[in-house]
Amino acid sequence: MATSQKLSDKPRTLIVGGGYVGLTVAQQLQKKVKEAGGVVTLVDPLPYMTYQPFLPEVVGGHIEARHAVVSHRKHLKDTEVVTGKVTGVDHEARTATVELDDGDTIELSYQDVVMAAGATTRTFPIEGLAEQGIGLKTIEEALTLRNQILDDIEAASTMTDEKAKARALTFTVVGGGFAGIECIAEIEDIVRAAVDANPRLSQSDVRIVLVEAMGRIMPEVSEDQAEGVVEHLRSRGIEVLLNTSLGSAVDGELQLIDMADKSEIDRFESGTLVWTAGVAANAVAKSSGFPVDERGRLKGSPTLQIVDDEGRAIPGAWTAGDVAATPDLTGAGPGGFCVPNAQHALRQAKMLAKNLLAARAGESLTEYKHESLGAVAGLGLYKGVGNPLGVKLTGFPAWLAHRGYHGMAIPTVERKVRVASNWLNELLFGRDFTQLRDLETPRRQFEEAATPATKK
Repeated sequence: MATSQKLSDKPRTLIVGGGYVGLTVAQQLQKKVKEAGGVVTLVDPLPYMTYQPFLPEVVGGHIEARHAVVSHRKHLKDTEVVTGKVTGVDHEARTATVELDDGDTIELSYQDVVMAAGATTRTFPIEGLAEQGIGLKTIEEALTLRNQILDDIEAASTMTDEKAKARALTFTVVGGGFAGIECIAEIEDIVRAAVDANPRLSQSDVRIVLVEAMGRIMPEVSEDQAEGVVEHLRSRGIEVLLNTSLGSAVDGELQLIDMADKSEIDRFESGTLVWTAGVAANAVAKSSGFPVDERGRLKGSPTLQIVDDEGRAIPGAWTAGDVAATPDLTGAGPGGFCVPNAQHALRQAKMLAKNLLAARAGESLTEYKHESLGAVAGLGLYKGVGNPLGVKLTGFPAWLAHRGYHGMAIPTVERKVRVASNWLNELLFGRDFTQLRDLETPRRQFEEAATPATKK
């Protein structure tokens, strides 16, 4: 076990996960804990938090990828940041094991632990999915997807093989929740713009398909709004297939299955396959030793403490966000629990920090209860749908509400300004649909230049 990193020996508040919850809890606690003689330590495999509601906008080219993330070190000046992965927690001994980037491991002792590792993409054992698909949970996926789409359009414009051309210009998204709908709408927008700019292609060459296993999309909005979105997408040439599942994706050949009788309803090749069919609690929950529910989420309480199997709070153990099964005291949450979204994550994080400090001071704790402010989704430039504060909106007003809410919700003033500047640039100069090449092979051109001609 390596101990090369010089870490604080002060009483530690350990935060596992640097997403919305982890970043916000660290912001709320770092100065107060430091003044009390302790240290806040944040552990995450990534050196930044990703503002996931902006991932579709990265795909669509509205926001620079680096502006949709928030640096831990830049914005957590009084927090000890460790880039690594928590592989185990021994709460009885108050220690956590962390695997660092170089493969070494360290042990961190702590006074309190905040389990805030968020969620990962939920997949199913579909043959070929792992090899052909891409998710939309990380900034790397969003940027890769954007460039893959633009690369395929450019490549297709010079193809003489009609089958290969059709494959390159077929884009499929599986999952009709908010992420999937926003993603496919942005794909249609950027594909249309890129094809319009290429005289060798026409819109009729393009096929865009949405696959949803349920009988409706977007459960966060009313049924009539969801039906309106389906009509809107179809009016833009997007094939919306409800009650349909992905049966296979071997070698990019997609098999679509009717959910009613399990029969095959279509089979085609698709160069792009995006998987947005749900999320699952981060696997660190199961390896932590804390109780988890049937969905792998940490068992939480309204006071945002981890509880044992009898529902009793475990001293010094806290959780919130997507990794936690937090009771929804409003009664609106499915199954009685808060849904995994940014609204709950931000508010839970702030209350968790207050409760943690209150517990140390021997004061009473506050229970988390939050009435939903509604939801808004962007459907591409100047288009949207939502029900903020219970008011049904579509089109431009919904799009404006979407940008207004998320522009304010992304953490830190610095990131808000950068995002707003992206939008202003787009308004002035139009959408940027320039692809970046060789992202996966950045040394290719140098290697070619450095290879002697006799060896080429």
